[in-house]
Amino acid sequence: MQQNRLFEELSGKVSALLAQSPVKDVEKNLRALLSSFFGRLDLVTREEFDVQARLLTRAREQLSALESRVAELEARAIKPNS
Repeated sequence: MQQNRLFEELSGKVSALLAQSPVKDVEKNLRALLSSFFGRLDLVTREEFDVQARLLTRAREQLSALESRVAELEARAIKPNS
């Protein structure tokens, strides 16, 4: 699996960095490495997630309203006119 390969690659690079770099360089390199690693994953920000969750909630509410309206119209169509 590609994710396993990425984790193994990340682990190997971190080990190599720790073995040969001072602490500041390790921190800088680790940040760059993690940024690159997470950039490869299909992730979204929390803000993007929250926006999509609100849109989904709104769509569900609209769907529920439309389902109710269709049921009401169907009930009217079935009743004989008085």
